[in-house]
Amino acid sequence: MSRTEHVKRLIAARHHLAPEGGFRIPRQDEAAEGGCGVIGMACSEQIAARHMLQSLLQMRNRGNGKGGGIAAVGLVPEQFGVSEAVLKGDYLLALAYLEPEARQSVERGYVHSAFEIDHVHEQAHLEDYTVLGGLEVEPPEVVIYFVRPKEARLAEFRAVHDLGNLPQRAVEDEFVYQNSYQLSRAFYASTGEKQAFVLSHGKNLLVLKMVGFGDDVIRYYQIEDLRAHVWIGHHRYPTKGRVWHPGGAHPFVGLNEALVHNGDFANYASICEYLAQRNIYSLFLTDTEVSALVFDLLHRTYGYPLEYVVEALAPTTERDFTLLPADKQRIYRMLQTTHMHASPDGPWFFLIAQSDADPENGSVYRLTGITDTSMLRPQVFAWQENAWEGGPKSAIGLAASEKQAIDAALESLSAEDERFCSRADRYWNARGGSHTDGGAFIFSVRDSGNGQTGLVCTDKFGRVVSAEGPPAYRPNGRGKSQAMTIPDGSGEALYAWAVGQIPNWDYGEVLALLEGLAQAAERPERRAAVIEILTLLIDRRYPTGSLRRSSLLSLYDDGFDKVLGVIRESPSAEYFVLAHGDPLPEAANDGSTVVVDARGFPPEGAGSLAETLQKLYRGGFRRFLVAHAKGHRFIGNGFGPDTQGVRIDVYGSSGDYLASGLDGLELYVHGSGQDQLAQIMKSGRLVVHGDVGQTFMYGAKGGEAYVLGNAAGRPLINAVGKPRVVINGTCLDYLAESFMAGDPSNGGGFVVLNGISLNDQGEIVPLDTPYPGGNLFSLASGGAIYLRDPGGAVTDGQLNGGELLDLTAEDWDLIAPYLARNAAYFGIPVESLLTVDGELRSPGEVYRKVRPHTVCALQAEEAWVHGRK
Repeated sequence: MSRTEHVKRLIAARHHLAPEGGFRIPRQDEAAEGGCGVIGMACSEQIAARHMLQSLLQMRNRGNGKGGGIAAVGLVPEQFGVSEAVLKGDYLLALAYLEPEARQSVERGYVHSAFEIDHVHEQAHLEDYTVLGGLEVEPPEVVIYFVRPKEARLAEFRAVHDLGNLPQRAVEDEFVYQNSYQLSRAFYASTGEKQAFVLSHGKNLLVLKMVGFGDDVIRYYQIEDLRAHVWIGHHRYPTKGRVWHPGGAHPFVGLNEALVHNGDFANYASICEYLAQRNIYSLFLTDTEVSALVFDLLHRTYGYPLEYVVEALAPTTERDFTLLPADKQRIYRMLQTTHMHASPDGPWFFLIAQSDADPENGSVYRLTGITDTSMLRPQVFAWQENAWEGGPKSAIGLAASEKQAIDAALESLSAEDERFCSRADRYWNARGGSHTDGGAFIFSVRDSGNGQTGLVCTDKFGRVVSAEGPPAYRPNGRGKSQAMTIPDGSGEALYAWAVGQIPNWDYGEVLALLEGLAQAAERPERRAAVIEILTLLIDRRYPTGSLRRSSLLSLYDDGFDKVLGVIRESPSAEYFVLAHGDPLPEAANDGSTVVVDARGFPPEGAGSLAETLQKLYRGGFRRFLVAHAKGHRFIGNGFGPDTQGVRIDVYGSSGDYLASGLDGLELYVHGSGQDQLAQIMKSGRLVVHGDVGQTFMYGAKGGEAYVLGNAAGRPLINAVGKPRVVINGTCLDYLAESFMAGDPSNGGGFVVLNGISLNDQGEIVPLDTPYPGGNLFSLASGGAIYLRDPGGAVTDGQLNGGELLDLTAEDWDLIAPYLARNAAYFGIPVESLLTVDGELRSPGEVYRKVRPHTVCALQAEEAWVHGRK
């Protein structure tokens, strides 16, 4: 039988599932503003659910308690009381009973009559759900059945629906899918009395969800120790659809996949219609459900490879399409012609946990992250591999709404498993609908059945992502290291001394250095130098010899914590530590630095870290060191105008909106930032020793900003006045859209985009292009972009209302001081930026300028606006 005939018969077999009275597009409520919190992990080892807990707790502000859930793939058979053969061979049918008395009817009509039951597992849970606090609805009882379709029922199903020539697995899958659909419609449906519904029904895949938060699910169902190769977790925010019933919470399933979603669709009705044309009908009144159903249709029914599924969901368009190879253009054009009306239109990011079968290599457990073409929802990916010296290779891949959620998961995992490190080897963003990575990354765990599993990460096109390098640090039961004698000198001098030694050191000598720094910090007069060297070791890139950078960063974090512990125990006039719960000092000591231990402070709201910093500032303090940030939002907000002379240094994983509204103070992030940084910034300085997330400096009016790494999507949209920014990496797309920053030569604003990265040895590596997107400086009416583009990689086709010009001497005089400050912050000499292929060149040979086409006509108006500022 041909694949086309196979598909036709499966679709025809669903004809009887049409609702009585005909299909109607489900009514949806209006979308509410907000973004869900999602986290996903895929690991070569089976890891416990508790390692998602801190991530979900830190992202609670992305939910509202109306829906949360988890999915697990690649489970441990003993934890369910079954053999490995049963776990891998049976369907795991998980049913939620809202009315326990409905169980007998459900089992009689849809379980015992349809399946051979190999095992029944009643999921444990807390006796009193109110002990969690905040749960408005009692979670359902969950019963898990390990089942196989009865031969007689399956034969009847095959005959009735004319599926005689289809493979056995395809018929079994469809039988299970239809049985579950009919069960949920009969006992739950989208309206009316709700008694029971199917949580999941795939192989080696479990979904649990409730009206609550994702972390509530883990704690209520007592699955902290449940282990799996792949995990996804979700907090629901009220976007489209009814979400206050447990069936409306994420994840949603097709068959062997579970999907969570951050965002919402504008074309929900058209996707429902598309599915109805293929005899597929949703039950739970939410756009996320139809996303899972479309994924299942494309992958299971149509048999598309994942690359084609991703293309159908997030089609490649515009300039990116023209840059695809001709053979891909032909295939993608056919996919778009057939499936464009089922492509979700709106801001979205999907995480999909999937259990699949590979006939040659055994089972495959996948985590797939896909972002929409316009990249309107935040997303971060991370990868860590070979995380210990000796032994078999281990690896973990993660994806989440926020980098801080990834860091929380790694910190939890590394605290109890020495094979893993608290820092990932790589962090990155996907570029939706692109020719570069396709906007999707796939983490695949292959289980060959011989006890060996391996994890590989690929992009949409199958290109492998890796981070191979020197062996990582493994504790190996080491005792306390002998402290190294630290020479006298400034922090800068100590840093130069250390980086001259590190290429020849092993991890033991690094530990000795850190122990020596902790001892040196016992002398108050040496604390400033100790903090400075540790900060430079964290911030800068330099040769590390046989040592892995991610491992060094983890060790530096521990060393920094030891130093702060010394200061906590013995405060001085220059430094003292304030922890959560400590009384605020009554008056400031001029020149003192408040070290605020962020652990324990709420991420936002009353009593939050941001509010505490504001109170300290009003109390007279002007220097702040924030340690152990864990997703804390609004750092540096609310200080008011004219805050020159105030400095905040942030260590750890800071949260959204950092430095927004800045008006004079200086803020240094010793790591990556997240989303919405420096929005409506007016003056001051922001320095980020890493990447920044979405909508960086949205609506900014002034100030300086320096970014070591990349910006995600839409930096400096609607910026006006005189912001001046250096981004050393690149931007995914929409850089400086609607930029209205006057004449840069007459006090206006600009962005320098260097288009480089630094490798782990501190060497400059030019990117393939300084800007990969197609909307550079679009609709801008003022300001300029200065591109480091010696090869002329950026073309007119990437502009929308702008023009490319040669760099003038006046332009170089304008940006050179900012590049000099950039060099001081990040150790990137200006001479290195001007060196191309080993040859020092003139600025005009290396940099190009982009300005608005209509700049001359608009400069008078922009100058007037600037003058009013």
